[in-house]
Amino acid sequence: MTYKSLNDPFNPDLSLRHEAGCTCSRCTADRDPREEGQLPLAAGAAAAGTAPESLVQAETLTSEEAVMDRAIESAVVRSVFGHSEISRRSFLGLLGSGTAAALLGSVFPMEAAKAAIKETMGTGKLEKTKLDVGFVPITCATPIIMAHPMGFYERYGLDVSVIKTAGWAVARDKSLSMEYDAAHMLTPMPLAMSMGAGSTAKPFIMPAVENINGQAIVLHNDHKDKRDPRQWKGFKFGVPFEYSMHNFLLRYYVAEHGLDPDTDIQIRVVPPPEMVANLRAGNLDGYLSPDPFNQRAVWEKVGFIHTLTKDIWEGHPCCAFACSQEFAETNPNTYGALLRSIIDATHYSAKPENRKEIAEAIAPKNYLNQPVPVIEQVLTGRFADGLGNVQNVPDRIDFDPFPWHSMGVWILTQMKRWGYIKGDVNYQQIAEEVYVAGETAKVMKELGYEPPAKTYENYTIMGKEFDYTKPEEYINSFAIRRS
Repeated sequence: MTYKSLNDPFNPDLSLRHEAGCTCSRCTADRDPREEGQLPLAAGAAAAGTAPESLVQAETLTSEEAVMDRAIESAVVRSVFGHSEISRRSFLGLLGSGTAAALLGSVFPMEAAKAAIKETMGTGKLEKTKLDVGFVPITCATPIIMAHPMGFYERYGLDVSVIKTAGWAVARDKSLSMEYDAAHMLTPMPLAMSMGAGSTAKPFIMPAVENINGQAIVLHNDHKDKRDPRQWKGFKFGVPFEYSMHNFLLRYYVAEHGLDPDTDIQIRVVPPPEMVANLRAGNLDGYLSPDPFNQRAVWEKVGFIHTLTKDIWEGHPCCAFACSQEFAETNPNTYGALLRSIIDATHYSAKPENRKEIAEAIAPKNYLNQPVPVIEQVLTGRFADGLGNVQNVPDRIDFDPFPWHSMGVWILTQMKRWGYIKGDVNYQQIAEEVYVAGETAKVMKELGYEPPAKTYENYTIMGKEFDYTKPEEYINSFAIRRS
């Protein structure tokens, strides 16, 4: 087996980012030569006898240990240059790769670091190194996406293909069939899939939340005079999936304003990339969607932001990293390395000073395919709201990997409230089986992050307290419900 995604970090002529035009052998092999009217760079260079020595070396990393060594070298070099490709390539071009490697070796014990990291990770041998991870192109998936161009997967010896997926039904089905090793999911999905709600039952686990907050209710510009939700009777709203925080937050919001979401409005499932087009065409009056499609509606002067979901529930979960229990149990070392890369990337994404750099990394066509300014407005929280205002909300979206069991219990209460699940539900048992918070806490500590000391807490949502110890009482306290 060859590993084609790790270029020599000491070669100034080769990029360490997987992005549009990337010349690493993995990307050039995947690129259709017909798109550019020429052979992929690696193939063309090899045919001409001019392939860079480091490229040939990358293509012959045939052992897992060699891949791990290269990943560690890349991580160290990236860190030295603050993950700046421009600084790395400029410095190495000036000094020379051999001199730079020797200089770094004189001040940093590279070989000792390789041995220590391998021992700490407990991955003497990764069961799999080439993985397929699905994602839906939204900013909620930021850690899963940016871990690819910014080297977080490679840091842990993984060769990950992040695969753009049209919508959540496709992501669910490809995960159930094991076509994806792991995937970016909505936080209710692993619960529903494990219970067989809406699909075949198969045990899934969710070791990491991707983002908190990060959604909004958008209305068509024609409805600027209808800011009171009680005026929305008969409106058609889009949500990205039935088993989504978007669906449950929209239902919660309109019900708190006296509307029955099943009779007073229409809720339609619309893939996120199709939200703006449906709003423009008049097929929707509004939607509760992930970004960047809320901001994109403003950008295209089609809609305005009615409210951010953080103003419905501050700190609510949205998207997550999940995989089947079977994958985790069959590939424990690989699963551990993948989880570490995601937790690392999530904490990196949480730092405001990194957001502009991340926006540029995830904007290209193979990721979000969005204008950088649109993504920046979402990630930095300084944005136009479509009502003539520029708002500054730094935590419009945030990133925190800890999968609170109490979040799982709340989601299950809403699934029960609206009839998605029926009968007796052991809320805490299901939440604890699917949201593996103990595992996450252990990995966070190993990586130097501080996890919460508990896994349950109460929440206040639109002024109403949720007590995780009384889920049935909570459901019965709502006047508008199905169960």
